[in-house]
Amino acid sequence: MPRTALFPGTFDPVTNGHLDVVRQAARLADLLLLAIGTHPGKTPLFTAKERLAMLEETCTPIARAAGSTLRCLTFADLVVAAARREGATILIRGLRSSADFEYEMEMAGMNEAMAPEVQTVFLPASPPVRPITATLVRQIASMGGDVSAFVPPSVAARLKAKFTGKAGR
Repeated sequence: MPRTALFPGTFDPVTNGHLDVVRQAARLADLLLLAIGTHPGKTPLFTAKERLAMLEETCTPIARAAGSTLRCLTFADLVVAAARREGATILIRGLRSSADFEYEMEMAGMNEAMAPEVQTVFLPASPPVRPITATLVRQIASMGGDVSAFVPPSVAARLKAKFTGKAGR
């Protein structure tokens, strides 16, 4: 039976930390679903369409190298509802710190109560990417900083294009 895993996130933008988790998750699943959460209360820098394009471009080769198929999608409801709808039985969550662990344990417990057939799997971030967050990347880029150590080159170029002429305002 094929193993389908869902890795949810905002991915605004995709970072090297995300790629690290994707690299690990692709080894666990035959089909890896990268699911962009879209919620009316959030105003992301990149549109859902732009984020889908970034994920497909940067993550497809990683999944392929691991022998996994990758598909990117959006969802606007509960993660477990998206997992059920897509036939995923594994929910991937990346951990950067003990603070992440506490929060993710609570979420895993709630998700298990709602969808016991969906197993949460925690994947620790590799040490070099642990401090990277999409929020910090956006902040650095918005102030004209170099984010090339934190995101793939194509994402750095997209960030630069978004903020060209906006730094210092």
